[in-house]
Amino acid sequence: MVFELVQSAADWIVYTLLGLSPDSPAGSSLNFFIYDTVKIFILLLVIVYVVTFLRSFFSPEKTRAWLAERKGSTFIGHILAALLGIITPFCSCSAVPLFIGFVEAGIPLGVTFTYLIAAPMVNEVALVMLYGLFGWQIAAIYIVSGEVIAIVAGLIIGRFKLERFVEDYVYQVKVRDTRISMHNPTYSERLQESWLDTVEIIKKIWLYVVIGIGIGALMHGWIPANALAAYAGKDNPFAVIVAVIIGIPLYSNAAGVMPLVSELTRAGVAMGTALAFMMAVTALSIPEMILLRKVLKPRLLAVFISVVGVGIICTGYLFNWLMG
Repeated sequence: MVFELVQSAADWIVYTLLGLSPDSPAGSSLNFFIYDTVKIFILLLVIVYVVTFLRSFFSPEKTRAWLAERKGSTFIGHILAALLGIITPFCSCSAVPLFIGFVEAGIPLGVTFTYLIAAPMVNEVALVMLYGLFGWQIAAIYIVSGEVIAIVAGLIIGRFKLERFVEDYVYQVKVRDTRISMHNPTYSERLQESWLDTVEIIKKIWLYVVIGIGIGALMHGWIPANALAAYAGKDNPFAVIVAVIIGIPLYSNAAGVMPLVSELTRAGVAMGTALAFMMAVTALSIPEMILLRKVLKPRLLAVFISVVGVGIICTGYLFNWLMG
């Protein structure tokens, strides 16, 4: 109902107030931009607020302590780390302190990487938006594939015993123990803090979202449907690899790149290819690699990029195959 009203408002602004034709590229693009911008920001406001409230119960320190208490079973540790990666706070700027904290707590290196891969790759906001845009099947395959990549990559990295390729100073840092919270906030305080955090998060990502919608709007109006299929459709055997290579230099979060994923699929790009692009942007962005270089020696960083990159490529091809 709400989105129908938004669509009606967009139609009135573009086709009545501005007098643009629905069949013109400009009219189609502007209508798409207005509708999708309002719709996605409504979704973001609701989803981020709910997720931020839930996240108030899972601080990075509690996550680190919880995993440290269960570090005896490595395989179970990978599964728990992957699941926690979905619901706990993560951004590129927190990669280094989280990594140091996990190592200092004695969590195995492979389990640490499982968490660091799952947290940005399997994004709960993206999960809900995928469900809204494409249905539960796509959302389910996305979350399962992302979790599998994180677990397998962590197992591989842990198997090769690459601790010697972590920068030496990491093992000398002592992280302040904050496992026992000095303040247990009330529900009212959590709701208030969640609103403030939501506003702060949206301030950080709104530009990426608008840029993504803007690119999608241009494609919507000026690029005919299926025009990109020749280059990135299921008939191109290298489409997924190209999408991953293009996505790595970019920097955004899943919410910011989701409008572009939606429009890529509309324009004829295979779903697996579009999601591989999104995963590369969120899990292998150059800014995050630069930050991780502060704690990883080049060889381990190269292993990390290679293992995750191959996992994303395989997921893209699997997705394309499942979608027919």
